[in-house]
Amino acid sequence: MENIFDPRSCKLGEGPLWHPIRKQLFWFDILSKKLMSRVEGKPVDWVFDEYVSAAGWTGRDTLLLASDTGLWQFELDTGECSHVVDIEADQPLTRSNDGRADPWGGFWIGTMGIQAEPDLGSIYRYYKGELRKIVDAVTISNSISFSPDKSTAYFTDTPTRKIMQIALDGHDGWPTGGPEVFADLTREKLNPDGSVVDSTGCLWNAQWGAGRVAQYGPDGRFIEAHKIPAAQATCPAFGGTDMKTVFVTSAADGLEGAPDGLTFQFSAKVSGQEEHRVVL
Repeated sequence: MENIFDPRSCKLGEGPLWHPIRKQLFWFDILSKKLMSRVEGKPVDWVFDEYVSAAGWTGRDTLLLASDTGLWQFELDTGECSHVVDIEADQPLTRSNDGRADPWGGFWIGTMGIQAEPDLGSIYRYYKGELRKIVDAVTISNSISFSPDKSTAYFTDTPTRKIMQIALDGHDGWPTGGPEVFADLTREKLNPDGSVVDSTGCLWNAQWGAGRVAQYGPDGRFIEAHKIPAAQATCPAFGGTDMKTVFVTSAADGLEGAPDGLTFQFSAKVSGQEEHRVVL
């Protein structure tokens, strides 16, 4: 049964990250420009001047944050930010959205139009000081995640209703070819949002408007769905002491109702992958 992990309603909850050293969940309310968490059962948050949307961990007390102008190293204890790299800093119409660290310590981050303007976003990878555009002409970037065998990266442009896969070079993690369809959700009229991949290679996708997280096998075959009380599920993350708790963010934007925008948790039969450390 799904349970409420945090009762604060987010306009656009996103980017859940389980810090493997701190054993602590972080997530964002993008539209409120907040990073959120809980410490000893109590809610905490940090407010920014820019939209913030995704993170990777760089140390016990530091996160790499994605904002609407780039990537920043953030000190949890002091609240200080250090600039890492600009991303579309000269484009006032876009912001960051979904992102995740890859197995090599690189960080993938997607952008999108603040008003979801068509084709205004892109997906980038930052690795060892190099920023490279991986996919362009994206409307709503989501589902950035990686297979445990390091062979595949996943992403979606939500309005296409297709989750895509990209083959990766085993040496340094850069793509070796173009995107191919992993799962086509067009027939079911489902809207793929954020995803995470478990330790067995199954992809778990939050589906906007359907109030669920759906599990797909490594071959893209649908396995089962887990309902959550909020309609606009945005992104899952594995965590907990045994990595078998699935945390799910959601969005209240455009809706009215107590469950909307809350952060939920439920138990899975399989464990997730620990989030990879970003190497700066």
